[in-house]
Amino acid sequence: MSMAVSKKLKSKFATYSKLTLRNGMSGAEVAQRMLEDHGIRDVKVVSTPGQLTDHYNPLTKTVNLSESVYGQRNAAAAAVAAHECGHAVQHAVAYPWLQMRSKMVPAVQVASGLSQWVIMGGLVLSATTALGSGLLLAGIVLYGIVTAFTFITLPVEYDASNRALAWLKRKQIVGQEEYAGAEDALKWAARTYVVAAIGALATLAYFVLRYLGSRD
Repeated sequence: MSMAVSKKLKSKFATYSKLTLRNGMSGAEVAQRMLEDHGIRDVKVVSTPGQLTDHYNPLTKTVNLSESVYGQRNAAAAAVAAHECGHAVQHAVAYPWLQMRSKMVPAVQVASGLSQWVIMGGLVLSATTALGSGLLLAGIVLYGIVTAFTFITLPVEYDASNRALAWLKRKQIVGQEEYAGAEDALKWAARTYVVAAIGALATLAYFVLRYLGSRD
C-alpha cells in the first residue's frame, strides 16, 4: 500500500509539474510571499538536494525546498512550497499539534533506533527465558512511541496543507485549474502519512499479539 501511494504521489507531482503558473512565480517566490503575508520575517527559504525532500526545520527556521520545487514555476511546486510554509506558520502561531510533535522528536529518535533490535532480541529469547518476554514488552513500548508519533503527525500535515490551499486561493496565487492540481497533489502527499500511520499501528498490533502469545 505504501509503495502504491508513493508511486501515485510521484505520478501526480510529475503531472502537475507540467501545469505552469500563469503568474510565473517559482516555488521559492511562492514560499517567500506566503511567509511575508503572514508577517514571518525570521524564516529563510533555501534549496536542498533531491526530489520530494522538502521540509521545514523549526530549529534553523528554514523552509527547505527541493531542486524540483525551489526554482520551478508550476502548480506542484507552488503547492509544496506553500505546504512547507504552512509548517512555518504553525510554528509562528504555536500550533498545539506541532508543539507536541516537536517535543516527541528526541524520544522518537531513540525509540526508532532501538525498538526493532529490542523486539528482535525479545522474540529470540522469549522461547527460552522469561527475560525475553520482558525485553519484548520493552521493545513494544518503544515502538508504541514511534506509532504515536506517526498519528500525531497527521493533523500537523493536514493542517499545513489546509493553510497552504486557503492562502493560495485567498491571494489568487493560482488559477482555478492550478488550484485543483495543487489540491490534488497535497491530498496524495497527505495519504503517504496516513499509510505510514496505519502500517505502524498494524506492526505494533502484530508485536503485541506475539507478546501475548509468548506468555501462554
